[in-house]
Amino acid sequence: MKNAVTPASLANNVRAGDRAALARAITLIESRRADHQAQARDLVQELLPLTGNAVRVGITGSPGVGKSTTIDALGMALIGKGHKVAVLAVDPSSARTGGSILGDKTRMARLSAEDNAFIRPSPSSGTLGGVAAKTREAMLLCEAAGFDVVLVETVGIGQSETAVCDMTDFFLALMLPGAGDELQGIKKGLVELADMIAVNKADGDNLKRAKAAAGEYTAALHILSPRSEHWFPPVVTYSALTGAGIDAVWEKILAHRTAMKASSEFDARRRDQQVKWMWTMLEDRLKARLRSDPAIRTKVKQLEAAVANGRMTPAVAADSVAALLET
Repeated sequence: MKNAVTPASLANNVRAGDRAALARAITLIESRRADHQAQARDLVQELLPLTGNAVRVGITGSPGVGKSTTIDALGMALIGKGHKVAVLAVDPSSARTGGSILGDKTRMARLSAEDNAFIRPSPSSGTLGGVAAKTREAMLLCEAAGFDVVLVETVGIGQSETAVCDMTDFFLALMLPGAGDELQGIKKGLVELADMIAVNKADGDNLKRAKAAAGEYTAALHILSPRSEHWFPPVVTYSALTGAGIDAVWEKILAHRTAMKASSEFDARRRDQQVKWMWTMLEDRLKARLRSDPAIRTKVKQLEAAVANGRMTPAVAADSVAALLET
């Protein structure tokens, strides 16, 4: 292949902090071609010793809460403190093409122009919760390229919260002022996963409403069990528009990291995430075999038809599929 790039040379360029090489490396790991997947595994394994030192933050919230604006403000503040910031923003996928349809770079105008920032919108491609299947590997590549803060933005729908929680150190849930009715409909699972709740748009006429919402979220947290006995999730207010409170958000993230490391929970959580990652990869491999083996694919279609027509129970069909994979 003309101008072919080997995993070894790509790894060297990523190590050197070459952002174009980093983009090519992420494109490689996102590829579904079998030969590319094999190269991607070698690449990640090669760079693994350079990973693990970054602050990994998952950021979620319902559409319209201001996730991208928040990341833009937080990223700029962190760069001002001397950090290098990578943003892995998972866009909703086009159902027809599987492509990314939002384009986060347009929503992070200041950050996208910074040399010490790297923004990568990735289509969710139908994976669980809208988190790109290869986000974990992309995060490791960013760390190997020298980015010491990695922010993972979810689409804020489905089960993306759980998926992001399983790959980051700190899970930040963004909320809007005017808790009231919103508090009634808030997903309990989301609040239980959150390491902090941050109420956005605490500026101008919204300031009083934002503080009131923070009080209600704080009260709600007191009746739920926190994720860790060493950390009670705080509730803060901030404005992504003016930047007020952004520094306090980062200080809480660092305080959480200090508390987790002091209790050894940080390393335990990272180890648990690695094991979950292994099982996720195994599930992906099994599904890939179901799709790629013509004989198995034909049999699976027959089993699907039998289930749809009521001639076979899903349990019996699942056993039959499992038996196919054992051959």
